Amino acid sequence: MIKRSIGQLPVVAALVFGGLGLSACATQGYVDRRIDEVNAHLGTVESKANDADQKADAAASAAQAAQASATQANQKVDQLSARVDSLQQQQPATPRTPRG
Repeated sequence: MIKRSIGQLPVVAALVFGGLGLSACATQGYVDRRIDEVNAHLGTVESKANDADQKADAAASAAQAAQASATQANQKVDQLSARVDSLQQQQPATPRTPRG
């Protein structure tokens, strides 16, 4: 998060100096208002980025859990396949007649 704020610092500085350069007599109040607007916007952007990071972490956790479940299900299928194969090999050669 600090890297993002530091990376956006030149943008804020450019806005401030650009505002000063366009108007030869910018007041301290004007500059303070513009800086407050930019800081408010940065706060909003940072908040949205944090939300996106949290959602991405949650999605990654869900994907890992799904992968673990799939692995476990595949292991059970492999065990059952081996059991079915052994039962098929043990079937009697002559067909059974139904009772009744």
